[in-house]
Amino acid sequence: MSLQMEACLQQWHDVVKHQDMALLNDILADEVEFHSPTVWKPKEGKQITAYILKTVMGIFQDFTYHRQFISGNSVVLEFSAMVAGKNIKGIDMIRWNEQGKIEHFEVMLRPLNGLQAMLEIMTADLQKAGFVPKD
Repeated sequence: MSLQMEACLQQWHDVVKHQDMALLNDILADEVEFHSPTVWKPKEGKQITAYILKTVMGIFQDFTYHRQFISGNSVVLEFSAMVAGKNIKGIDMIRWNEQGKIEHFEVMLRPLNGLQAMLEIMTADLQKAGFVPKD
């Protein structure tokens, strides 16, 4: 792993460990693309991505990273957590640009009941914040 990649990954772990939203804002590229496990179309931009990640950090309980797989400027991080009393497993797929900013973030979750719980909570929160229309 390159020193730059090591530093980028450490910053991400610091964001998660300390829920450091100022650092998160610093490490997201302006044009970051966020792929949610609950919607097909990616969300684009720093503001919505930071909001989603902040919200998720507040929803997840007992969040733990278990393994990491690194290739070039990309990493896959396996995690587990609890959402609304349901155990979930997932992966974060993160890619950094040449400036050390996160340009792509994709999340996958299982099982279905945990994903559904996450969808309900996130949809309500994003609607309240005005990022997605109410049904």
